Amino acid sequence: MLTARRTTVRPTSLPLAAYRAAITLDEPFRSDAGHDADARSADLVREALGLLADDPAAAGAGLRPGAADRIDDATARRLLRAVLTVREPGPLHTQAARALDALLAVERLARDITDAAALPTVRDTLPHTTYRAADRTVLWQGDITTLGADAVVNAANSALLGCFAPMHPCIDNALHAAAGPRLRADCHTIMSLQGHPEPTGTAKITRGYHLPARHVLHTVGPIVDGPVLPEHEEALAASYRACLDLAADVGDIRSLAFCGISTGVFGYPKVPAARTALSTVAEWLDLHPGLLDRVIFNVYADDDRAAYLQALTEGTQPR
Repeated sequence: MLTARRTTVRPTSLPLAAYRAAITLDEPFRSDAGHDADARSADLVREALGLLADDPAAAGAGLRPGAADRIDDATARRLLRAVLTVREPGPLHTQAARALDALLAVERLARDITDAAALPTVRDTLPHTTYRAADRTVLWQGDITTLGADAVVNAANSALLGCFAPMHPCIDNALHAAAGPRLRADCHTIMSLQGHPEPTGTAKITRGYHLPARHVLHTVGPIVDGPVLPEHEEALAASYRACLDLAADVGDIRSLAFCGISTGVFGYPKVPAARTALSTVAEWLDLHPGLLDRVIFNVYADDDRAAYLQALTEGTQPR
């Protein structure tokens, strides 16, 4: 007796054209904060906490009415970040949105912003490397939320809504905290249109809001629990290619900064991940000359930098 063969249908990723207008991707973000530019960030924090006291997320984050008046400034700022981290996507009260915009704008002005275009290339810093894309790429150690590139890459999970764990030390959490709650709202709009979790090896794009980067690309890398298998390597390469393809499709992105996709809680070993990142980017740049001026490999910790340096100085073309 013949039996029907069962086939697995993989979910597809929503194309840019299907959500571009829904998140007004091409409109420059202009905050209508309605606050004095000289306002103290501590005052704005307490104002925002007061306006969010009745939000459903407040209790879950430990915010009680009047709590902001009984804690110091640093604790108040952490509490506000916790409220925004656990808050589900949804519209904010107009006054709360304006207070948050004002605060995030003040905090952005207080940070030292690094100009991606002024960073030395890999060739400048490692003149003897055999890496074929050394003249078009940068290895930069620093805080990606302070990088003035056209776009930065976020290592997201499949829900694509950001990290909901207060103060969790992941890049997803850091980018959402600096960009503000509009970033999560845009991601929610995209995922509602898509109707299913984001597949591994694909990417979406939003505006960067209060980040110095104009755009954020969100990609889901592979999870590695054990040895790195060929399917892990291909999935990681697919994430890099998806981000590069999407950045090129948008049309006005010339500089793109990658974080270390999958090398955090997703468990991908750092040196093999660096090799895949370097080789995938070099191949893409060779195949698409002139579409991007500069690709930045952003590292934060010393061991992340060491992984890239090893891959760049092994004496052979990074694999």
